[in-house]
Amino acid sequence: MNLFDSHCHLTAEAFDDDLEPLLARARAEGVTELVTIASDLDDAAAAVALARQTAGLWCSAGLHPHEADRFDDSTIPGLRRLATESEVVAIGEAGLDFHYDNARRERQQECFEAQLALAAELDLPIVVHSRDADAETAELLRDASGVRGVLHCFTGGPGLLEAGLDAGWMVSFSGIVSFRRFDGADLVRRVPDDRLLIETDSPYLAPVPNRGRRNEPSYLPLTCAAVAGIRDQALEAVAELTRRNARAFYGLD
Repeated sequence: MNLFDSHCHLTAEAFDDDLEPLLARARAEGVTELVTIASDLDDAAAAVALARQTAGLWCSAGLHPHEADRFDDSTIPGLRRLATESEVVAIGEAGLDFHYDNARRERQQECFEAQLALAAELDLPIVVHSRDADAETAELLRDASGVRGVLHCFTGGPGLLEAGLDAGWMVSFSGIVSFRRFDGADLVRRVPDDRLLIETDSPYLAPVPNRGRRNEPSYLPLTCAAVAGIRDQALEAVAELTRRNARAFYGLD
C-alpha cells in the first residue's frame, strides 16, 4: 500500500533533530510521496532545498495567513521566483484564519487574493487554509475562476464544502477525523472519490492513538483508516485513490 501525504511541514523546527529517521519511518509505513508546505518565503526556500535532495518529496511556495502582516511589494515577486523551481508544485499555504487573528483580517484577504492571482498566472494549484472564515473563503474561491485548489485540513461547514466542490476543488482531511468529538463525518462522506485527499499536517494534529504527540508522516495510515471507516470504503482503496488524486492535483503525472 502506497500513500501520499498531501500536506506536511517537514521544515518545521520540530523535525530538526530527526528528519532522516522520520522519513525512513514514513517509507516503512508506505508513505512514499509527500508535499512539504511553506509558510513564508524563507520557509519556501528551505522547502525547495529539502525537496531537491529527497526522493518522492515536493514543496509549495506561499505566505500563511498567520504571516499576512508581512505581506508587501516583494512577496509576490519572491514567490514567483521560487515557483520557477521544479520542486515547487503549488502556491500556498494561503488563506484566512479568523480564529487566531494573528494578522489583520484585511491584510489576510489582500494576501490571499494576491496568491490566488499568482496561482492563476502560473497555472499552479493553491493550498488553502481556512479557519472560522467559511463565508469569506467561499466568496474568494468563487471569484477565482479557473484556479485549482484544495481546502486543506478541512473543518469547515457544509457551505464552504459545497462552494469548494462547485469550484472543482479538492478537499483534504487530517488526523482530526479520528478525534472522538469530530462531528464532520457527513461532510467526509459527501466528498466524491476524485476530490478526496488526505494529509498529516505534521507536526500538528496527530491522529488517535497518537493525539497530543508530535505528528509525522508515518502516522498517515491512521488518518487513511479513519477516513475509510467513515466512508465505508476499504483502506487500500482510499490509499490508492488519494494517492492518485494527489499526483493529479500537484501535476506529477
